[in-house]
Amino acid sequence: MRAIVITLFLLYSVTEAQAQNTEKELIKNTEAAVKNINDTLPNGWRKKGNIAFLFSQSNFNNWIAGGENNLSGNLGINYDFNYKKDKLTWDNKIIASYGLLQTKNADFEKKTDDRFEFNSTLGQHAFGNWYYSLFLNFRTQFTRGYVYGKDANGAEIRTENTNFLSPGYLTFGPGLFWKKGDHLRLNFAPLTSKMTFVDDFYTSQPGYVDGAYFGVDANKSLRYELGFYASAYYKFNLMTNVSAENTLNLYTNYLEDPQNVDMDYSLAIVMKINKFLSANLNFQAIYDDNAFQGFQTRQVFGLGVNYGF
Repeated sequence: MRAIVITLFLLYSVTEAQAQNTEKELIKNTEAAVKNINDTLPNGWRKKGNIAFLFSQSNFNNWIAGGENNLSGNLGINYDFNYKKDKLTWDNKIIASYGLLQTKNADFEKKTDDRFEFNSTLGQHAFGNWYYSLFLNFRTQFTRGYVYGKDANGAEIRTENTNFLSPGYLTFGPGLFWKKGDHLRLNFAPLTSKMTFVDDFYTSQPGYVDGAYFGVDANKSLRYELGFYASAYYKFNLMTNVSAENTLNLYTNYLEDPQNVDMDYSLAIVMKINKFLSANLNFQAIYDDNAFQGFQTRQVFGLGVNYGF
């Protein structure tokens, strides 16, 4: 029930935002641009991507207020390849990012970002802006993740906690898809399967408790859920040369604790300086009580070198 209420509120909010004149103009211009692209690409494909490298560095020398020398870098890729022809649409997006932080007195490099995500939605026109849909979402990370601490002598130690495909999430199902151009989309899937993959190395340790590692039972490497899924994508211009890209995913499991709603929200703000330079802000908030009893958040901000393709 909570997922349905949240979804209805989301739909209402988007409808209200769309009523604003500036957003109407943006959507109108976007649709016109898409139509022109379709007219020039008879095969129906539209492809666009961006690579961004964020860099930051701090150096302190006899700085009384305190500070620690550090160096960090973050590489990100955002790539769309969409198809539209007649009554068929197929929207695909790849998001990948990885970042490292090195501080002078730390024994280990630490990750500032580690993400791979693939989204795909296939739609067959039903009526108006609605489509019968089939969607797929896949998420994981690239490298090992660690929990850091101190030993009895105060030296920094780390314990491996995650890895590639541990966890990995595969979510898919049929539903209804609402689309107003490439910058405003909603998807509702009432019969969605969600699979959580882990390495059974983590679930076969002595004393392991069922469900303790991303909800997966002892000696298992897979958790299956069936539930309701809703997603929204909205991109708009805050002002000239400043864009905001919002993505929200909601999921509730019919088979266990349906009152708990998993949430994954991400915001990417790009402030263009020129063709190759921009200031980038990336924020993500996740709530999944099988992974952590509370909100997980990350935020990365820096000067970016961009390359569009």
